[in-house]
Amino acid sequence: MFTYNCLNPIAKIGLDKFTDAYEPCANLEDADAVLVRSASMHDLALPERLLAVARAGAGVNNIPLDKCSEKGIVVFNTPGANANGVKELVIAGLLLASRGVIEGIEWVRENAADPDIAKNMEKAKKNFAGNELQGKKLGVIGLGAIGIRVANVATALGMDVYGYDPYLSVDAAWQISSKIVRFNQIEDIYRTCDYITVHVPLLPETKGMIDREAISQMRDGAVVLNFARDVLVNEADMVEALQAGKIKAYVSDFANPTTAGQPGCIILPHLGASTAESEDNCAVMAVEELKDYLENGNIVNSVNFPKVDLGVCTGGGRIAIFHRNVANMFVQFTNVFGRINENIANLASKSKGEYAYTLLDLDKPATQEALDALSKIEGVIRIRTVK
Repeated sequence: MFTYNCLNPIAKIGLDKFTDAYEPCANLEDADAVLVRSASMHDLALPERLLAVARAGAGVNNIPLDKCSEKGIVVFNTPGANANGVKELVIAGLLLASRGVIEGIEWVRENAADPDIAKNMEKAKKNFAGNELQGKKLGVIGLGAIGIRVANVATALGMDVYGYDPYLSVDAAWQISSKIVRFNQIEDIYRTCDYITVHVPLLPETKGMIDREAISQMRDGAVVLNFARDVLVNEADMVEALQAGKIKAYVSDFANPTTAGQPGCIILPHLGASTAESEDNCAVMAVEELKDYLENGNIVNSVNFPKVDLGVCTGGGRIAIFHRNVANMFVQFTNVFGRINENIANLASKSKGEYAYTLLDLDKPATQEALDALSKIEGVIRIRTVK
């Protein structure tokens, strides 16, 4: 029996994926697994029994990754589960920044009581004239699950689309429209494009990447869209550029005092993944990741440990070893089983940054002698008996 705790409300369609082998618990200290959306976990005490955290969404800045890694707690996210919802809102952002839609709606609201509104609007609407997207140049920084969808839809709208992503995966490359031109330098995006949309993860090297220097390289009157993370953009520099007329509009899904209410800023209250479909998709994906890990030891879509998948265990036993990514670890593991004449039937071992994860399938359940010997190896963080 496994227990799970929900720090936020999780869509029922996801929780329904749990079988009778899973039981909800009210307290974090009683949980084998945690499901979370936006609740901050940084100040929470993580119980020793906790095995995994699943974020029903993409960003994990509300989860203490270093603390989890040091305890051998796998942190999952759900990349792509909300991609369609965010993509649609980005396209809406392009339209809002191009046409005087918001201003026009506000004019109608302010003049709602005017009996001559129909006649007067013909005179007023020239103040809300905008530009069409067709034929304009869009730069997409980050060609992941969301960036690819935005790029492909933009080509269908008749835009000339340029992409930049030095870490483009093979799977992602297969999904990109052949009409999209890839740049090798981000500066080419700045110099070329009328519209620039950012879809990269928040990392030390991406924080504040759109700053005064980057903005200075952009075309006069460019539009910048940020539906990824607010701190990817130095928003003080952005407001300054808007005031100077360098940037035409800044569209962001993250309301904060720096940009809220500022001229030229179109700020939304974090609506990107706020659709029933996205919440359902994230919940289902998060639960399925947890189940596969808890039942089989497989790791897919973890942000702090590598992808390792041995499928369903059909042998006598399976153990999981969390360890540091240092030399000779695997040799030491195999030596342990060799000394006590226990056979390793199948295995998978991969690393990710400072950490590594090894799954071992055995002909029979691991003995306590083997588990004790493994735990004494320097660099081993946690050992879990899966079967």
